[in-house]
Amino acid sequence: MKITFIAADGTTTPVEAAEGESIMRAAVQNDVDGVIGECGGSMMCATCHCYVDEAWADTVGQQEDGESDLLDCAASEVKPTSRLSCQIRMRPELDGVVIHLPESQL
Repeated sequence: MKITFIAADGTTTPVEAAEGESIMRAAVQNDVDGVIGECGGSMMCATCHCYVDEAWADTVGQQEDGESDLLDCAASEVKPTSRLSCQIRMRPELDGVVIHLPESQL
């Protein structure tokens, strides 16, 4: 399954991800600049903050419990489509998802 990451400067990075894999893990394993994933996906930080492309927001779904609390600590602006990428797991309907990255994670 494909994920397209778009950096704050507009650079695009397409990566492949397996079903069930988190978007954060796919980014880290493919050295995508702009996703740190400091806590390894245990929802203890906000260094995997991302913006789901508006065209994909409904398909991706709402924030998981506790996400909004951590997003309050995010280094970049929190928007309505903000998510922690560690909490978004790839599933067939997300094939081709577009993820925008904030200017900074720290």
